[in-house]
Amino acid sequence: MIHYTCDSCKKQIDPEQDVRYVVRLEVYASLNGEEESDDDRDHLEEIQDILESLDVDEDEISEEVYHKSRYDLCSVCRERYLRNPLGCIVRQQVGFSKN
Repeated sequence: MIHYTCDSCKKQIDPEQDVRYVVRLEVYASLNGEEESDDDRDHLEEIQDILESLDVDEDEISEEVYHKSRYDLCSVCRERYLRNPLGCIVRQQVGFSKN
């Protein structure tokens, strides 16, 4: 049996009792300065073309240009992630009484 653990809180996730959520994160350099809506574009091929044109070792720059990761989350951490996907510090609004 495969064992799953939440990558955020480290809680074990039992696939027979709990729902396991998967977050796939892909970060890549914007190659042309503007976002294109064409989903058929091959970003990896474009990155490869750029790397070949540079006089730099591919391993040195590949993490700077493209990174892909995958995380398993429990239901509590999924809710937390959806509320704050970038993990920014959320400041609470301070309410002042009307004296």
